[in-house]
Amino acid sequence: MDKKQLTEQEIRTRFITPAIKNSGWSSAQIREEYAITKGRIIARGGTYKRDKAKFADYVLCYKPHIPVAVIEAKDNKHPIGSGMQQALDYAQRLMVPFVFSSNGDGFVFHDRTQTDSDKETILTLNAFPSPEKLWEMYKAVNGIDTPLEAIVTQPYYTEKEDKAPRYYQLNAINLAVNAIGREQNRILLVMATGTGKTFTAFQIIWRLWKAGIKKRILFLADRNALIDQTYINDFAPFKEKMTIVRNRKVDKSYEIYLALYQGLTGEGDKEIFKQFSPGFFDLIVVDECHRGSAKADSEWREILKYFSAATQIGLTATPKEDKTTSNIDYFGEPIYTYSLKEGIDDGFLAPYRVIRVLMDKDAEGFRPYVGQVDRFGNEIADREYNTRDYDRELVLEQRTKLVARVVSSYLKQHDTRFDKSIFFCVDTEHADRMRQALINENADLVTENERYVMRITGDDDIGKKQLDNFRDVSAKYPVLVTTSKLLTTGVDVQMVKNIVLDANINSMTEFKQIIGRGTRVREELGKTFFTIFDFRDATRLFADPDFDGPSEQDESFTPGDDGTLPPEPTPPDDAGETPQPPDGPEGPDGPTGEPRKKYYVHDVEVTVLKQRVQYIDKNGKLITESLTDYTRRNIREQFVSLSDFLQAWNSAARKQAVFDELAAQGVLIEELQEQIGQEFDPFDLLCHVAYDQAPLTRRERANKVKKRNYFAKYGEQAAAVLEALLEKYADAGISSLENLDVLKVKPITEFGNPVQIVNSIFNGKENFMNALRDLTQELYAA
Repeated sequence: MDKKQLTEQEIRTRFITPAIKNSGWSSAQIREEYAITKGRIIARGGTYKRDKAKFADYVLCYKPHIPVAVIEAKDNKHPIGSGMQQALDYAQRLMVPFVFSSNGDGFVFHDRTQTDSDKETILTLNAFPSPEKLWEMYKAVNGIDTPLEAIVTQPYYTEKEDKAPRYYQLNAINLAVNAIGREQNRILLVMATGTGKTFTAFQIIWRLWKAGIKKRILFLADRNALIDQTYINDFAPFKEKMTIVRNRKVDKSYEIYLALYQGLTGEGDKEIFKQFSPGFFDLIVVDECHRGSAKADSEWREILKYFSAATQIGLTATPKEDKTTSNIDYFGEPIYTYSLKEGIDDGFLAPYRVIRVLMDKDAEGFRPYVGQVDRFGNEIADREYNTRDYDRELVLEQRTKLVARVVSSYLKQHDTRFDKSIFFCVDTEHADRMRQALINENADLVTENERYVMRITGDDDIGKKQLDNFRDVSAKYPVLVTTSKLLTTGVDVQMVKNIVLDANINSMTEFKQIIGRGTRVREELGKTFFTIFDFRDATRLFADPDFDGPSEQDESFTPGDDGTLPPEPTPPDDAGETPQPPDGPEGPDGPTGEPRKKYYVHDVEVTVLKQRVQYIDKNGKLITESLTDYTRRNIREQFVSLSDFLQAWNSAARKQAVFDELAAQGVLIEELQEQIGQEFDPFDLLCHVAYDQAPLTRRERANKVKKRNYFAKYGEQAAAVLEALLEKYADAGISSLENLDVLKVKPITEFGNPVQIVNSIFNGKENFMNALRDLTQELYAA
């Protein structure tokens, strides 16, 4: 037998798998084709595709939740260690210390923990280390003694087979459990919105609870929606052991407690949390820990101080670090971080595109003429107003209507009027005016169902009752929702496809939370990317290094210093919306304590100066240059001259493969067609943009072929089929000539079914494929 004639799979089956099993590894411990990532989603026009997902050939798990080794296999034509770099990439993601590469002759063993001797050694097939040997090495490296081993090996909840933790969730769970097993009492986990923080918290709690080291647990949040969705979904396996603290009633017979800060605090005897002894809970999980209790002097922090003996885990997508607030000061440095960029790169989170809209009054400002009055006869104070003032001190009613019109027109144009959308407004009153404007722009659908447009804010009980429907992926209504703060964070609305920003956002924490409303993926329901409409230049924050940088404590932070911000107001009991500090140094009222005057200007015209679509590139950065400049630079980086590009084009067996490769390198072909013209062949567009060639439409190319009397060399029926295919090209593009499915659509089906066309008219598949290739060459002939 010649090994070099065997495929990689045959090498694995005949040599590598037997070698692993012979060393003592069971089938349950050997995980083949171990899924790591899903493949980055590439949104193109109204469609999408995925990059190739990452799979490890083998991951060896001492226990189902403890991966200890990665093995990458290659066929025998490759050197024994040729898979090592790929395996090291996987091992780094999985936080696995031991890495192997094999071509069936033996193994190259890389010990990532080794510092004082050879990191890589060669092993024979019969010298592969046993589970016990790797586990002892793993324990030694990680300092796992016998008491800690009992905790570390406690398995996670596995009854839901389709809900196994993803690799980054498993990393977070293991690191947290290990840290708590070592008696670390303050822990911070930073995970991007949509990556499953609550599920991760459940698995941490489950393992510690089952191991018996944490017996009474409190899960703290600041919104009813967060508590309810946690109780119903991720924490459901706790069943009768779990309760929600409601109506200020405490029952000490449970083991798992879910509670709102607001439901536990108050003044005097209303401090419900003191009905528990300080040592009652031995584990507290603080959801969205960047809010509520984050400030050292906040009322809600008192709860954490009271239960200070308990282990406390902070969960957030956006740690808050400024001169008055520091999550790191309280919880310590994050023990694990999984960012938005990582989530998008891995394909677990949805990418986005940005539509930035600049209005004339935003660019130029607005200054009233002398004596100008507003809708209610109030003389408008003479000064220049800008976007910082709009809808807070001065309302340009036509501006609100224009925002509603721009977004509604886009949804109508793209036939996406039932895509769930959130409009973030300056305040609740602005949210109500936006609701009115959207109703008027979408009167036809509002007539069908009045819940098509809804305002959901903390002060609107009717709107809040629709929150569950808005979250429900199967509920059709509501569709367009206006809000101010209620939906900025924590609320899981998986099918949101449009985020509309018409509020001033200067906080990176708030900005990241808002963007997180759109990042969830529901591929089976058609949610793979989302669009951000920016009317306030908020997306400038994408360029800030802090947007996806590491969490670092602000140098000016002083513990206990409340800076210049006002103290946090006492929240109402069981509030549904997070209390927010007042906007600006004077808050909602003027300097004398009287209500701040707001002017309503109804007769000033507002127009759109500029509207620009921006996309994220292959590196996850927002493209700031024009689409044509970006395309030209991208193509010329790969093909310096037109002749280089034409050589690659002419040598490609499938032309669509060239487009696919360019798309993988970040060239936005569909977006370019949308901007320049759908009637142009992508080949012509690329040559035009990159090399200044005059473009031809697909129809013009098809007509040139007909004028050359190209079909004369074929029989009558074959010529008729090819001419019909040429028409398909003129309508749909080159991909239609490279896919046999085109034979299944009209008018091609009039010539027979695919088998009849290929065999009877073209005398076999080879002849048919040759005819298609010849037609393609003729289309792109010089």
